[in-house]
Amino acid sequence: MAKKDYYSVLGVDKGADDGALKKAYRRLAMKFHPDRNPDNAKAEASFKEAKEAYEILSNPEKRSAYDQFGHAGVDQNTSGMQGAAGFGGFADAFGDIFGDIFGGQAGGSRSGGGVYRGADLRYNLEITLEDAARGKDTRIRVPSMDKCGGCGGTGAQKGTSPTTCSSCNGQGQVRMQQGFFSVAQTCPKCGGNGRVIEDPCKQCSGDGRIKTQKTQTLKIPAGVDNGDRIRLTGEGESGGNGGPSGDLYVEIHLKPHEVFTRDGKDLHCEMPISFTNAAIGGNLEIPTLDSSAKIKIPGETQTGKVFRLRGKGIREVRSSGVGDLMVHVIIETPVQLTTRQRELLTELEEISNSDSNRHNPRSKSWMRKVKAFFDN
Repeated sequence: MAKKDYYSVLGVDKGADDGALKKAYRRLAMKFHPDRNPDNAKAEASFKEAKEAYEILSNPEKRSAYDQFGHAGVDQNTSGMQGAAGFGGFADAFGDIFGDIFGGQAGGSRSGGGVYRGADLRYNLEITLEDAARGKDTRIRVPSMDKCGGCGGTGAQKGTSPTTCSSCNGQGQVRMQQGFFSVAQTCPKCGGNGRVIEDPCKQCSGDGRIKTQKTQTLKIPAGVDNGDRIRLTGEGESGGNGGPSGDLYVEIHLKPHEVFTRDGKDLHCEMPISFTNAAIGGNLEIPTLDSSAKIKIPGETQTGKVFRLRGKGIREVRSSGVGDLMVHVIIETPVQLTTRQRELLTELEEISNSDSNRHNPRSKSWMRKVKAFFDN
């Protein structure tokens, strides 16, 4: 019987990329896997068919030969695929499916000997707005798992060494044969490390790492914002069995400021002014992050007015421009009035009401709108 077209077997187009091939193969393998379809010859044949198609199309050289010459171009290369020995050819591309089916690991990224990368760490650092704007050098102490000084990270008592596991020959995995199908499982004797420690280090109890506090020097760049992360490569936890260390991520958090709030590279602040200053105008001095600045308040300024001071904000880390300072006017109503103040304000109110269209145009307009609303 003529073989089916490999692209048709997987249900993909001829131009499908590696990701699409793998996704299609995963779907078919999960559907037709022999362990999910016991005593089902048709499902087993479909599984073999999908496996063969994926092995050819996932290999650039074999795929090129197949695209040019069809099955004739790859028959010589695939003659040995039908037995269990051909299983390892696709374990790396499909290792995660074995975890789905058997709850274990096959062909994973851990290498023989149990070498693995250390964990990444996160450290939350709270700084002031001023430090964020100007930058700062500081030192932090980070809880971590570091290489044990007593055994040098081997986990074995000083003067001794770990030995290669006799069950897996240092591979960290053992294979179980199920007919034509071969399954890799974590070695039960060494736990996947590939090594056995006969005399564990007393300081770290054979782990090769101990809890410690590492002091790190950190350069905070000018312009960092809330939630920004600074990465220190290789300053995370030590890896296992000589593996590389993870990274340290320092996440920036800004302390609340008494005067300013930040919005990207702009700063905002509220400026209370007296009723008199708002009415007749005047000059006011306000603080900035660096020093202070003067603002001319024009007469008849209303509450909510915003004054923009250009270049008085913050320069962002990834920007060459400097933000602005936005000053929001809040008109403060006088409190604890004296008798004389009440008399003067009453007189002012009477004068204003005598010609409200001129002195209180917004109030007059609002009252007209309210009256029209209720009349309707």
